[in-house]
Amino acid sequence: MKIIPPSDAVIDEYLKKWHSLDNYVQQEKSLEKLFSKTYPLNVEMDNVLIKVCSLNKFYSTNIYSPFIVAKHIVSLKIDDRLKNNDLELVNDIAKTKINENIERKFYSFATKYCSHHNPNFYPIYDSFVDKLLWHFKKEDDFYEFKRIDLKNYSKYTTIYSGFKNFYGLGKYNLKAIDKYLWQAGKEYFS
Repeated sequence: MKIIPPSDAVIDEYLKKWHSLDNYVQQEKSLEKLFSKTYPLNVEMDNVLIKVCSLNKFYSTNIYSPFIVAKHIVSLKIDDRLKNNDLELVNDIAKTKINENIERKFYSFATKYCSHHNPNFYPIYDSFVDKLLWHFKKEDDFYEFKRIDLKNYSKYTTIYSGFKNFYGLGKYNLKAIDKYLWQAGKEYFS
């Protein structure tokens, strides 16, 4: 199956499709309210825990220990780093010590957590997005990178910018591109 390269028409079609999916639209509205209005800070454990649980449930991020992840986020004191658009924050949230012997990397979750705090700065990583970006790298060589670079957030954001620039998608914000990449990736690589 030939994957159509992104263009204004393609992005607009996927955005139209997105807005017809009531469950996703309502989930996003709920998360936006939760992260930006109800609990914008990350200091109190109960506030962070409800955000971790909601994000985990809506996005199926496979966090089996939401309490441990929430505790880790609180310990990082992330609010100033979010305000300062600290890209390394994603990698720091992702690396979570489950117990003395086990550390997990919840990379996709961490991108979503930061993105829901600042959707205009932090693009979302997802396995479908990974597959689609890698496909277009092989097809059009839109940017020079190795596949492993998609799992390093500062490199990922540079690749993401390269993708937007190469295909002339500058009029779209990160959230719109996220919606396109996820839907198209899911459609072509499920």
